[in-house]
Parts: sequence; C-alpha cells; structure tokens
Amino acid sequence: MLTVIMECRNQEPELAQTLAGLVVGAVEGLVSDVIVLDHGSSDGSSRVADAAGCRFHADWDMKDIVRSARGEWILLIEPGSRLHGRWIEEIHEYIALNKRPARFTVARPYRMPFYKRIVRSSPPLEQGFLLTKDQALTIAKSGTDLGTLARGHKPKQLLTEMIPSWVARRGRSLAGA
Repeated sequence: MLTVIMECRNQEPELAQTLAGLVVGAVEGLVSDVIVLDHGSSDGSSRVADAAGCRFHADWDMKDIVRSARGEWILLIEPGSRLHGRWIEEIHEYIALNKRPARFTVARPYRMPFYKRIVRSSPPLEQGFLLTKDQALTIAKSGTDLGTLARGHKPKQLLTEMIPSWVARRGRSLAGA
C-alpha cells in the first residue's frame, strides 16, 4: 500500500486536482492514505483535504509524519501533479519487485524543450518521488521538508507519466489573466 504526502500553501485548486486523480488509486486499493502538510494557507486547502478524507497538518514534525504513514511505500508529489495512464498497475508492479526509490517520467506533451531541460534546475518533486517508508524514516528529521527526502538518491526512472504541477499553476495564472 502507498501513502501520498504533499506540502501546500494556498494551492486549493491544485490540491483538488491532484486529490481527484488519486481517488481511483484509493478505490483500487493502492493508495491507503493521503497526508497534506500545510505552510500557512489562507485559502480553502484544509477544506479540500478534509472533504477528500486526507490528514491535514498545519504543524508537524517530518519524522512523526513519516512514522504515521499507513503505507509501506511513500509517494511525494506536489499539489497540481497528476499521474497519467496505467499508473496504478505500474506502481503495484514496481513496489512488488523493487526497493529502490523511483521518479516518474514527465508526460510527453508537457516536456520542456531539450535546452531548457539541461540548463534548468528542476524542483526535487517535479517528477514525484517514490520511496519506502523505511528509507524515508532514515532521512526524516525535525525541520525536514519533502524536497529533502527526495534529494541525494539515484532513483529509477519509471515509464509511468506524470503531468507536472507547473501545468496546473500555469493554467490558473492564465485563467486569472
């Protein structure tokens, strides 16, 4: 089973988008719980998380959060990210056969041009990050953020595609313009 953990700050629409995509994973028995770590949101992020049945924390210690995860694997993603295609089957297969951390592949229509990919420093969770609970526990400390849990590994690149969170942010900014 899999625990999904996200950090957010005033990302209500992006959070709703990601949680909606995870519902099928919960129905299929892959996603056991979702934890949302808030950084002082003043929007409806807490209401969205509550309506989706997530655990919402405005104050937390990362070691306690990881320890409380119900799943033996943890998926770290950004609000607005969406897994694409046959992600449930592919993650089931991967976690059954592997112990190595993994990242997803950016969905083809949302890949940046080659030059931008090589000169740009991408955020640590842009492609999500999948690791075992035990691996996360060895890294997690007080004051640790999710990006820190994802750094310093040599993850396997999965074929499962992820639509990165910047797509949802760009859509929101274009809608507001």
